[in-house]
Amino acid sequence: MIRIGASRRLSIEDVVRVARHGEPVELAPEAVAQIGKCRGLLEQKLAAHEIMYGVNTGIGELAEVVLDDDEVRQFQKYLIYNHAAGFGEPAPVEHVRAAMLSRIAVHARGFSACRPEIPLTYVAMLNRGLTPIACEKGSVGACGDLAPMSQIALSLMGEGECFYQGARMPTRDAMARAGIPIPGLEARDGLAAINGSNLITGMACLILHDVERWIKQAEIAAAMSLEALLANLRPYQARLHELRGFRGAVTCAANLRRALDGSDLATGKLKVKVQDAYSMRSTPQVIGALRDLVAWARSQVEIELNGVADNPIFVCEENLVLTGANFQGTPVSLPLDMVGAGVTMACVLSERRLNRLLNPALSVGLPAFLTRGAGMFSGHMLSQYTADMLIVEQRILSAPSCVQSIPAAADQEDFVSMGMNAALKTKQILRNAYAVLGVEFIGAAQALDFRDFAHGRGVQAAHRAVRRVVEHLEEDRPLFTDHNAMAAAVERCDALEAVEQEVGPLGSSW
Repeated sequence: MIRIGASRRLSIEDVVRVARHGEPVELAPEAVAQIGKCRGLLEQKLAAHEIMYGVNTGIGELAEVVLDDDEVRQFQKYLIYNHAAGFGEPAPVEHVRAAMLSRIAVHARGFSACRPEIPLTYVAMLNRGLTPIACEKGSVGACGDLAPMSQIALSLMGEGECFYQGARMPTRDAMARAGIPIPGLEARDGLAAINGSNLITGMACLILHDVERWIKQAEIAAAMSLEALLANLRPYQARLHELRGFRGAVTCAANLRRALDGSDLATGKLKVKVQDAYSMRSTPQVIGALRDLVAWARSQVEIELNGVADNPIFVCEENLVLTGANFQGTPVSLPLDMVGAGVTMACVLSERRLNRLLNPALSVGLPAFLTRGAGMFSGHMLSQYTADMLIVEQRILSAPSCVQSIPAAADQEDFVSMGMNAALKTKQILRNAYAVLGVEFIGAAQALDFRDFAHGRGVQAAHRAVRRVVEHLEEDRPLFTDHNAMAAAVERCDALEAVEQEVGPLGSSW
């Protein structure tokens, strides 16, 4: 059970447990009390006819339009209707669940002035497996993820559709089956449900969790390739990286050493080059830089996850209403952009090691394209083509979205984060990365089959994990099945689990 309250900080791991694994959620009693107290302040100000943005005024360019008492409640319904303007396929269930948790966390801080029934309804929906359907595209990542969050908020009126018990159905029917009362919307409730970059934040939590696990597998694949290429292991000594001081590089080098522990390369039994190519000896510096970037991105996302991302913000203790732009998605979209580019960079490094495995001029005695029958057979020649295509797509997607603002709302909203583009493209970059790394795993395992010396314990465990999915390529066969199977294995973290079972947990730097 994850209890959400003003005094408990949520982590990325909390979001993963709720969004993917269905861990129950509880709104702490003190949070419910604070939400109610803040709501009382709003009702006092409404009774006094105090002008408050988005409560008794229009929004965006229409903020100067003041609503009368009869219009205030109806306005929230129409706000949700006109903002539920997205496009495309339903966002994955885990993304919507993550967004709902993120929004509950905002309300739990007690500054949003919605009724307690709003977050409590979302809590009930999460706990009973009822997930609103929201189009994947439409958010520009400022004023919040207005389009998808509005589709989610339709459920608060018993409208829209949802997934429940494996079926797609009208939300009103699902709420009735699940025994969840429909709270409806009163003054402020609608805007409080949508005015934050919560879908971007939820997606960022899931993406970063997956990227962190992918990085460890990139280090395992690198260790396999390094051993297959008879690498000089001196560039991975701890002292070398400690002298420079980057935590990510220190951690990466340590993980490489752990995977390679027990290898004959470390004993001096084998002759190795004085210096290897950059794609080999720069592995800790390159992957380490990605590690450091991800650590920063994690800190940014967890700040957002625990912050007050709303507008306006009601400070009960000071009888104060603050308006600004805490819904702005840039603090999350910028890290997502950079993480996507960083994963692409690490994939380029992976492909360069693969190239050395395949090229007989660079592979230190391995057969051309990792096949004994070169000429009749082409071995893994075409695997490189696939990796190259995927990397070019990653490079295209690595163009930052945070500089792509297009003004909207009659230029009232004249700078937006385009954070949803960042989240969607970074997710696609990662999807490609599973396949790129899968191709290196296949190539490295094939190469190790041709090397007759003692391999590192971690490398051996990873090799066994690959062989449980992909057989040795004795003669040519269609490789698309192998590529797809190995990409899925990388996504499942098969090699990571196998290596950590053999040598213990690999280090993290976040």
